[in-house]
Amino acid sequence: MTSSSDNAKNWLAPDALRPHVEGKSILVGISGGIAVYKVCTVVSRLAQAGAQVTVAMTPAATKFVAPITFQALSGNAVYTSSWEHIESKDPQHISLADRCDLALVAPCTMDMLSKLVHGRTDDVVTLILSAINRDNTPVVLAPAMNDQMWNQPSNLRNVALAEQDGFKQVGPGFGWQACRHNGTGRMSEPEDICRVICETLG
Repeated sequence: MTSSSDNAKNWLAPDALRPHVEGKSILVGISGGIAVYKVCTVVSRLAQAGAQVTVAMTPAATKFVAPITFQALSGNAVYTSSWEHIESKDPQHISLADRCDLALVAPCTMDMLSKLVHGRTDDVVTLILSAINRDNTPVVLAPAMNDQMWNQPSNLRNVALAEQDGFKQVGPGFGWQACRHNGTGRMSEPEDICRVICETLG
């Protein structure tokens, strides 16, 4: 349960994050949506608080923010392809999944959510996530999509399946969207995402 003092914290402040994330290995999987820009803040603040942050991006995600941005913010190489191996001795990236304390998928698009609950591993993000033992390592999803997409019956079924499969979810919120409409599907703000990461890590 979150206390009133926790609610009053600035969860983007390194001093608030550090007790929860310092020394932790956090994977940030990024799929393709305009909300990618918000993830820059999340990665930066986690790294400032002493977390070991590794970023993996789908090809679509790299169209919104260049991988070099996340490399600079995290201080680590960025995974962008299943075929380009940062760890030459581990082409399947299993060691990255094994040493991960928590994984965040943000933005988690409608397509990414569908992949996760139906076992598709056709990009580097889903490939790494498929190797994570979720009994030991929590995976937090931050959905982001148009209001109509969020409310599609197929997507709502996938949301329910994700919950059944043990994924933790933050958001989405209600608000102004890139499609120029107000509605549900707006990705949670960086501070809310960081708060949930801290609560999940304990």
